[in-house]
Amino acid sequence: MSNPTDLHYTKEHEWLKVEGDVATIGITAYAAEKLGDVVFVDLPKVGAKTTYMKICGEIESTKSVGELYSPVDGEVVEVNGDVTNAPELVNQDAFGAGWLIKVRFEALPELMTAAEYDAFTGE
Repeated sequence: MSNPTDLHYTKEHEWLKVEGDVATIGITAYAAEKLGDVVFVDLPKVGAKTTYMKICGEIESTKSVGELYSPVDGEVVEVNGDVTNAPELVNQDAFGAGWLIKVRFEALPELMTAAEYDAFTGE
């Protein structure tokens, strides 16, 4: 499994695509595979504040329930309604249509590159 090199990654298996001061956030294909079939996603509302490495949502699968951790301090500016209506998008296209939220942030913390994330997961 190849992780896109233009993204940033966390040890909690989130990815970020940074465009200016907005980060699009989702879970990695590795995490989606480990979770199994995603059946429910609970995401924060637009305007909600996020805090670095604090829980901001929940992802439920046929195997377990996992938390979504915010990789940045900021404010939610968009939520992917397609994923709340069709949570299987997380499994089908984790790095594309399965994105979860967009957060406006002030500072980007130190995150992993694709190569570092690959080494972390042993992929």
